[in-house]
Amino acid sequence: MNNSNKQSHVISSNKLSLGFLLSIFIIAYFPVLKSLILFWNSSDDYSHGFFIIPISCYIVWQKKDALKKIPASSSFSGLVIVVVSLLIYVLATYAEISTVKSLSIVPFLGGSILYLFGFRMLKAVMFPILFLLFMIPVPGQIYSSLTIPLQLFVSKISVGISSMLGIPIYRDGNVIHLPDHTLQVVQACSGLRSLMSLLTLSAVFGYFTLKSNILRSILFATAIPTAICVNIVRVFMMTAAFYYFQYDLTEGTVHTAFGMIIFILALAIIVLIGKILSIWDNSATQE
Repeated sequence: MNNSNKQSHVISSNKLSLGFLLSIFIIAYFPVLKSLILFWNSSDDYSHGFFIIPISCYIVWQKKDALKKIPASSSFSGLVIVVVSLLIYVLATYAEISTVKSLSIVPFLGGSILYLFGFRMLKAVMFPILFLLFMIPVPGQIYSSLTIPLQLFVSKISVGISSMLGIPIYRDGNVIHLPDHTLQVVQACSGLRSLMSLLTLSAVFGYFTLKSNILRSILFATAIPTAICVNIVRVFMMTAAFYYFQYDLTEGTVHTAFGMIIFILALAIIVLIGKILSIWDNSATQE
């Protein structure tokens, strides 16, 4: 068999393998993707899920010229990862653990790329594959266990700031008492809701604006304190607005608009930090 026949045989084999893996993916994961879409549509915390797959596809498309230059080399270990991912999927289906079923999408795709195109290709598309994790909801038990401490922390700090400024106020758990008003720090004010979106946006922003993975990780990590801090500001401003101006920012359209302003503030902070990190990034590149 000459080289051209060998090459055509490899291409034909890859096409068959790709078609087979794609068929398995559609059969196994279509119900999972359908349930995720329904969840995104019904949850304010994960409405950003609709953008995750398009962004991942865009990142891959943007790298298409570089990807074409990577020589394909099949790796059997990728097939092992695919099989393990499907076993996890089957077990999670039997145990009715929807989060694990969704999570198995990521190693399935990674294993498929490794099997069909090799490690260099997998490394090149690792970010858009891992980025898909942002579309998967955090399990309710974990979400609740994180929300309650954050609610109490935001309440405590907000009340502390208000007291320092002379506002007569006291706190009972996540309930804040003013002379003529009671304010409850609910889940939306804990910072966890905005945190999920900020982590997603910081990952994308860092990927496109920074070259160093260390600086990208730093920017990603800053989303956590940023989300908490802006929600402390949010609760404090709600408290101050009612005490000084008898203006209630906790209900109706005003509450929604105020929440959007606070989120834009958080996003602006992330962008500012990213710009600062980019200065270091450019300096390191030039050196």
